[in-house]
Amino acid sequence: MSKNNGSGGGTDLVWRSLLYVPANNEKFIAKAHTREADAIILDLEDSVPEQERPRARDMLADAVKSVSQSGADATVRINRPLRHMVADVDAAVKAGAKALFVTKIDGAGHMKLVAELVAEVEAEAGRPAGDVKLVAMIETADAYFRAHAVGRASSRIVGMSLGGEDFAMDVGMAPDAETLMMPKQQIAIAAKAAGVMAMGFIGTVADYTDTEGFRANVRRSRKFGFEAASVIHPSGIPIVNEEFTPSDVEVDHARRIIAAYEEAKKKGLGAIKVDGKMIDVPVAVRAEKLLARYDAIKARGNG
Repeated sequence: MSKNNGSGGGTDLVWRSLLYVPANNEKFIAKAHTREADAIILDLEDSVPEQERPRARDMLADAVKSVSQSGADATVRINRPLRHMVADVDAAVKAGAKALFVTKIDGAGHMKLVAELVAEVEAEAGRPAGDVKLVAMIETADAYFRAHAVGRASSRIVGMSLGGEDFAMDVGMAPDAETLMMPKQQIAIAAKAAGVMAMGFIGTVADYTDTEGFRANVRRSRKFGFEAASVIHPSGIPIVNEEFTPSDVEVDHARRIIAAYEEAKKKGLGAIKVDGKMIDVPVAVRAEKLLARYDAIKARGNG
């Protein structure tokens, strides 16, 4: 669970899996609430042809209600061209979307303008101030070097990710696990510096039919500090949910660390051993964070 760590966003939202659903596809929208994803991303961008976007926006009010009926958070991915973005924000906020995924970020100023627009529409819709959250999607080489400032641009920001395909295209490199490892890790670090969710996979997942390869990549991503990831096919949701949830073994170990460390503090000790390994302040804090995330996931009801 991400916490505010400066001027960036802080949130009680807890996500592991997010499923992309084209906002103009009634069949996919109708089934989305059964997929057990923590959030549904109703997409107004790449998966919706430009001529279909007005209809997709008109569908948002019903779509938001539909995809969230089993507890998933309804979110919307909006477009970058200004005319489209303004229309997308207006429709998504008035439809009740919990968060907006902001594409092709230029920098902190871009995010501040989006946040300003959201605030105006939020007030018009009678929603509480700050109700709508934002996720920053870094997709260009220019934005990559501004990620630290982007993450802190607005208190509405709850997560940040690198759009691998778009970023690779802009840089002129192949979009594979080798080339994307470093930039994705850098964006994850920038997200952590801002106190928001590090979202995505450490490399890239092109073949969702390779179940074991997919699981290994999600597990590896968690080791690098990633907390949540989006998928384009429902088959990936159970794996993402499982791998981004602390295991029973991890939870038991964390509880024993905390108990032992609390006892050690009473005795004036700064470091102890648990299961033969040295335990000091960073290890104890990490255990506390793991338990907090575990409890928050279980509180969702689908963990």
